Amino acid sequence: MGANWAGAVECQQAGTGENSSALASLGGIYNGLAMHFGFTPAQNAFRQEIRDFLAREMPTGWRGRHFIWMTDDEWRVAREFDRKLGKQGWLALTWPKEYGGQQRGPMEQAIFLEEMGYNRAPNSGGWAHGPVFVGPTIMHYGSAEMKAEHIPPISRGDLLWCQGFSEPIAGSDLAALETSAERDGDDYVVNGMKHLIGMGQRADWCILAARTDTHVPKHKGVSLFLVDMRSPGVRVELMPTLPKYGTQTRIFFKQVRVPKSRLLGEENHGFYQMMTTMDLERNRIMFAADAARTVDDLVAYARQHKAAPLLRHRLAERRIEASTAILLNYRIAWIQEQGRIPTAEASIGKLFSEELRKRVSATGIEMIGLMGQLSYEEALAPNNGGWCDHYLGMVSSTIVGGASEVQRNIIAQRGLGLPR
Repeated sequence: MGANWAGAVECQQAGTGENSSALASLGGIYNGLAMHFGFTPAQNAFRQEIRDFLAREMPTGWRGRHFIWMTDDEWRVAREFDRKLGKQGWLALTWPKEYGGQQRGPMEQAIFLEEMGYNRAPNSGGWAHGPVFVGPTIMHYGSAEMKAEHIPPISRGDLLWCQGFSEPIAGSDLAALETSAERDGDDYVVNGMKHLIGMGQRADWCILAARTDTHVPKHKGVSLFLVDMRSPGVRVELMPTLPKYGTQTRIFFKQVRVPKSRLLGEENHGFYQMMTTMDLERNRIMFAADAARTVDDLVAYARQHKAAPLLRHRLAERRIEASTAILLNYRIAWIQEQGRIPTAEASIGKLFSEELRKRVSATGIEMIGLMGQLSYEEALAPNNGGWCDHYLGMVSSTIVGGASEVQRNIIAQRGLGLPR
């Protein structure tokens, strides 16, 4: 794409074509480079390939629930869908071919995630943690043996990963973590607890951050490990969360022996590697697209039920904001295509996308009224309880993956050059 920044012409999903022509006329300047909002013919063809696949393979009656809210039956359906994506090679789009990837660019990855998000494709977690950041982090820092063991199963969707970073006192301040890993011969012995971990009860492996040196500044004594969740001493405890049928987990590590061969990268350099991992996680185009779909569904509901005409301007605002969020996340992909790291830009995309999702859900509940508070167990629930799910689920959206306050600090310091 050269200096082109993909963004608008085809980034509107099926059913939103009326927005495309207006957005297509936009143009801009970024760092002195002319930007043209559009995609190449090959990228448009790839988008259509994804849409054709989804038209064939989406499970009948799928409700589009996030993996932490799925029933066991829904999760099994989603696992099968993960493996279908793996057979297409789409779980590892940007990876080198020797690792099962297609060696496509960040723009194709963004197109894929946008279509998955807008269409609410099943995701059991197989195309979440593993492909998005664990695999790339292993490729960047891991040994040859580590890559050979872990990369192929991730690319196929065979194994699920969870992220063992957060602790009760180490959420936004990850360097404050207390879980320890002490060297004992050819092993590290891990003790501690991880908190608010998605997929902990179903994950096969965990990418774990633990303290390996207590005598240096806190961010300099952290290391990353790959931990088999079946290891003796690992215990997973379910945590209730919103919605009420959602599940997060605590993971307890008691004298868990981790072979030194599963140290990822260099000892005591894990914090910096962890920051790379978090930057990889922060392209939120899938969630921006989900917000766009939610607004489109609300518009359809309002038309059908002639609901709350005085709220139409808010729906218009939310749809404009959703399109903006999609563009911000395409900007991240464009920067990556220039060979640069979008640190502040990734925080901008995450902050705007996640704050938007809360505004969208609040607008929906206000528009629908009391009926919007009914969950899927209630026969009269509009949209099969989806509005209630969305509203409750968005409570944590501006916390997970780095709280909004942290994102604002990153934008201020790394983007605007302001002092701490």
